[in-house]
Amino acid sequence: MPTVPALQKTYDTVIGLEVHVQLKTASKLFCSCPTDFGAQPNSNVCPVCTGQPGVLPVLNRKAVESAVKVGLALGCRINEKSYFARKQYFYPDLPKAYQISQSDQPVCLDGTITIESGAKTVRVQRIHIEEDAGKLVHTIGSIDLPYSLVDLNRSSIPLIEIVSHPDMSSSEEAVEYLNLLKATVQYIGVSDCDMEKGSLRCDANISVKPTGTTTLGNRVEVKNMNSFRAVRDAIEHEVVRQIELIEGGGNVVQETRLWNEAQAATSSMRSKEDAHDYRYFPEPDLLELHLEKDWIEKLRSELPELPRQRHARFVSELSLSEYDAGVLSAERALADFFETALNTLPAAMRTAGAKPVVNWITTELMGRLNADKLEISTSPVSPASIAELVELVQNATISGKMAKEVFAEVYSSGESPKALVEKQGLSQVTDEGELMKLVDDVIAENAKIVADYKGGKQQAIGSLVGQLMKKSKGRANPQLANELFKKRIG
Repeated sequence: MPTVPALQKTYDTVIGLEVHVQLKTASKLFCSCPTDFGAQPNSNVCPVCTGQPGVLPVLNRKAVESAVKVGLALGCRINEKSYFARKQYFYPDLPKAYQISQSDQPVCLDGTITIESGAKTVRVQRIHIEEDAGKLVHTIGSIDLPYSLVDLNRSSIPLIEIVSHPDMSSSEEAVEYLNLLKATVQYIGVSDCDMEKGSLRCDANISVKPTGTTTLGNRVEVKNMNSFRAVRDAIEHEVVRQIELIEGGGNVVQETRLWNEAQAATSSMRSKEDAHDYRYFPEPDLLELHLEKDWIEKLRSELPELPRQRHARFVSELSLSEYDAGVLSAERALADFFETALNTLPAAMRTAGAKPVVNWITTELMGRLNADKLEISTSPVSPASIAELVELVQNATISGKMAKEVFAEVYSSGESPKALVEKQGLSQVTDEGELMKLVDDVIAENAKIVADYKGGKQQAIGSLVGQLMKKSKGRANPQLANELFKKRIG
């Protein structure tokens, strides 16, 4: 029997994603309870979000506004008339035994996300607004009997569900789609998309079919993925599992499966429901949602520059590489930090300074932040400090090597680079007379290296410059020192 990697070449992978995004609102979708993460269990609740008899929901305007902005950013058609429906199912963390959601007429339809892998456009089928469920906390009791606790703080927090068409054909495409979707939502500012807190959750619908055929195979929905790496690994595992099942004479069953990261495998959770299983009907306690055209256009005008647009501008206006522009534009806070640093430089330095600013941020700063598990928003080095370092090097006030030492002190102390250089007397020695004395000393102490240089070994000049840098404790201008050695030795 052929190996699975060989078989994968004879099967097409078909992937669609359902992404749930918690919206950053002060209150819940249908009541005034706060949405703070990490509060004491069941402390942010009221009769409305716990589903008590006789209560009535009141729609959160900010949640609708946020959903429409995401739809506009993804090029969706905004429905001026939409309505809410009851999606009915029983689960312990769903106190009403139904979820208020949107069914066949959601607020946003027919968007797109273009990913670089294969220059592919992934169609966004719909974006609908719904309330979140509560949360089950599974634990072990004192007598070693498993039990679950219900926390309803999350119940009725506003969500949008962004549903793609099955247009992706690899785990790489799925992760790229997710990254761009996450960046877009964060740029708009309607969610922090923190997967660890559950404010961005992804379910993947995966199927395989023989290459060249048009009939889709039975799809399996995979849940419980709390990182992009988990999404990638779960898709790759599930594709292999389905191919092995088919090649072994079995059939892929339409079902929902859970991803177990510790075991690097999926396991069956339940049979996959279809829409009719939820017995949708219009929510009788909420009026039809009407959106005015002028209000929609006002929201469109408030959209910020989006990741793809910023990426293109960094390349066209600042001559950054596609890679550098991609790294910076992937996160709004990082792109903002970069632009603030660049714009702090004197205007005459900005064109030449763009690449050095990128290098200081992506290599030196992000390396330390990642090691210390810090975000760019909590960086001990400010954009102004990055600009000062670039300016000090560009003006030859300090060398590049010395700048790294200064940066380390700035990172630990938060002090200004210019203040540190002045206080510690670190300015580069650029006076030719002072440097020539050091050049003569080095020549006198290194006769053999001088002879090698005169004999045609051009690289020997580097050793002489290195000796001079030691004597000057790194303060000499290396380019000027190189020129003076050549001039003196002749």
